[in-house]
Amino acid sequence: MLKEVVKYPLAIRGVESKEFNEVKSPFNGEVVAVIGQADEKAIDAALSVAEDVFKNVMRQMPAHQRSEILHKTSKLLLEHKEDMARTIALEGGKPIKDARIEVSRAANTFLLASHEAMRLDGEQIPMDVTAGNENRIGMVLREPLGIIGGITPFNFPLNLVAHKVAPAIAAGNCIVLKPSSQTPIASIKLGAILKEAGLPDGVLQIIPCRGSKGNALVKDPRLAVLTFTGSPEIGWQMRRDAHAGTRLVLELGGNAGVIVHEDADLELAARGAVRGGYAHAGQTCISVQRVYVHKNVYKKFVDMFVELVKTLKVGDPLDDSTDVGPLIDDGAVEKTLDWVDKAVKSGAKVLSGGKVINNHLVEPVVLSDTKADMLVVCQEVFGPVVSIMQYETIDEAITKMNDGRFGLQAGVFTSNIDIAFKAARSIDVGGVMVNDAPTFRSDHMPYGGRKESGLGLEGVRYAVHEMTQPKFVCLNLNIK
Repeated sequence: MLKEVVKYPLAIRGVESKEFNEVKSPFNGEVVAVIGQADEKAIDAALSVAEDVFKNVMRQMPAHQRSEILHKTSKLLLEHKEDMARTIALEGGKPIKDARIEVSRAANTFLLASHEAMRLDGEQIPMDVTAGNENRIGMVLREPLGIIGGITPFNFPLNLVAHKVAPAIAAGNCIVLKPSSQTPIASIKLGAILKEAGLPDGVLQIIPCRGSKGNALVKDPRLAVLTFTGSPEIGWQMRRDAHAGTRLVLELGGNAGVIVHEDADLELAARGAVRGGYAHAGQTCISVQRVYVHKNVYKKFVDMFVELVKTLKVGDPLDDSTDVGPLIDDGAVEKTLDWVDKAVKSGAKVLSGGKVINNHLVEPVVLSDTKADMLVVCQEVFGPVVSIMQYETIDEAITKMNDGRFGLQAGVFTSNIDIAFKAARSIDVGGVMVNDAPTFRSDHMPYGGRKESGLGLEGVRYAVHEMTQPKFVCLNLNIK
């Protein structure tokens, strides 16, 4: 008996779903669900609804009510943890054990946002520092901006959505969300949970659609903020396309690097780099892609690293024992294999992996003898590929880490506090993790890149500030 496929129509006031798109598992190609697609008219309608709801509902909603909705959402996510994790594994191919972690993180993101909703405080500005202003009192209020446009990628279909939606609500805004067309189901289920938690209709509207149709959202002058997570090429194009009055927060890609100094705990470094390089098949913007190892410990580290990689189980994302699941589609597989092949032809050596198993599964690849100009080093692979290279001095390692377009996060393994601080201050990235891989991210910390890795910050408190604006108010009092 065939399993009935769930159909999710659009949930936008006054809009009917005319076109539907199948969401298929990247592992076995089975249809997971059928999703109603938004066209330009639907996007316009969603923005009109958001405009109305912001003026008539959200501007009047007190902070304690927003906080209660967010707190209840956090609880409901944990109650639905297994269903949400299974959804993430089915539509995105993320191993189920990592999908469960993502659901827990998303619940925490909403919990953090519930706290931040109560902390939108301002400040008093002393006006009497200037003669003649003795009767004036100044204050700064922090106000919501209006309509937030959120565009999210396939690789974290719940928690990266939470990082757009939760701060927007905490700040008192409305949000129109375009999830990845490859993984929209988790966000639709999140929308239902938010409604159950008491979020009024129209505060969050989801507009599933493919690529270019989302330009109608990007270019609309009603957007106060556009917050995007995805590829650098698309992100910087959005900066050019967005309306002049729209603020942008861009969380883009990277080719995250790790330094393993000669005094490092090599087992800690190897385990961290393996986990950071191959989690979700390397499909995160802070996946470990480059590892620079001091020459005195290079061979020992490489041996440890390769042995650990060989223990990783590649397979069905619904299997609890799977460590590495599939790449998202044919294009991702082809790109990964092509870049590895080009590196090998230019002198790189494959120490492990590289075979296509089936169902978009690629054995984790370990490369040595790679060079700075190879695509697997200087660009974002977004696949299960890690290059391990040598260095002689810490200054050389830092120079190599900084040689490139990107600057999101970096990792440094050392037992020397001076080396740690030297590297932390000298590596040109948004975040440096000492004795951790650059894939470490806690959802309350500031998160954002330099150079071509983005603009602005995420992390709930920081995102709330991106989605609000200060207003100065001055009272001229008749005090005698």
